[in-house]
Amino acid sequence: MAGVKTLIGLTFLATLGFLFLFLGCALPAYNNWYPFFVVIFYFLSPIPTLIGQRSSNGIGSGSSPLEELCHFLTAGIVLSAFALPIILARAPSAAPTIEPGAAGLVVTGNIIIFTTIFGFFFLNNREDFSDYSAW
Repeated sequence: MAGVKTLIGLTFLATLGFLFLFLGCALPAYNNWYPFFVVIFYFLSPIPTLIGQRSSNGIGSGSSPLEELCHFLTAGIVLSAFALPIILARAPSAAPTIEPGAAGLVVTGNIIIFTTIFGFFFLNNREDFSDYSAW
């Protein structure tokens, strides 16, 4: 039953992260939907990790070069998700593309969402929790 409570907690965290993202886009002071493009990074970030997990041979405790490449690509995608709102807020123009407050809300949402994704993968890889490990 502890696994179900953990999944419900992860769902709540994901909802909270998306709330910050929507607030950064839809508040009347900001009213700009460009920060919503970080959702693309939310969908892309687990893909290299899943490929690396599926291709591991399970021999020894070392990791393969493909797994290392997948970790590198995942880190690049996560970094890009954090960089996009910051760059949009600091773009050199007469008025920034998005407001700094909106960028702060989106970065806060990114922290929560990527913590949720990491928590799911951590939960999925535990040995004593095999009910949901069929991913």
